[in-house]
Amino acid sequence: MSLAIVGIWQSVGFNMVLFLAGLTAIPRELYAAAEVDGARSAFDRFRLVTWPMLGPTTLFVVVISIINSIKVFETVKTLTEGGPNKASEVLLFTIYQEGFVYLRVGYASAMTVVFLAILVALMFLQYRVLDRQVHYS
Repeated sequence: MSLAIVGIWQSVGFNMVLFLAGLTAIPRELYAAAEVDGARSAFDRFRLVTWPMLGPTTLFVVVISIINSIKVFETVKTLTEGGPNKASEVLLFTIYQEGFVYLRVGYASAMTVVFLAILVALMFLQYRVLDRQVHYS
């Protein structure tokens, strides 16, 4: 739980700045046009104008957040060293231990290559799925 709180605390400010920048890029004329077209409530304007126009920003924030969620090695190493009975051990910490503590460099290298291949495949899949929902202005 403490690792999740630290991760959220590290990323919420950067994500907030990105979304605020995305909000300032939305033209005000779109809100007026949506109101003329029948979007009377603030929720309708958010649903029909704001959220679709924040598509590229949301895509970027989601991709960066997932990449940052993988990079928790320094947090685990500093706070818990893998935790009691390996409760907070993550893959990158395991790779570190195999390569530098137990000196099984070949095994650690193989784990790194597999990890990188899985990460690239997941990022490509995520980009393909989320890019279909993004409306570029």
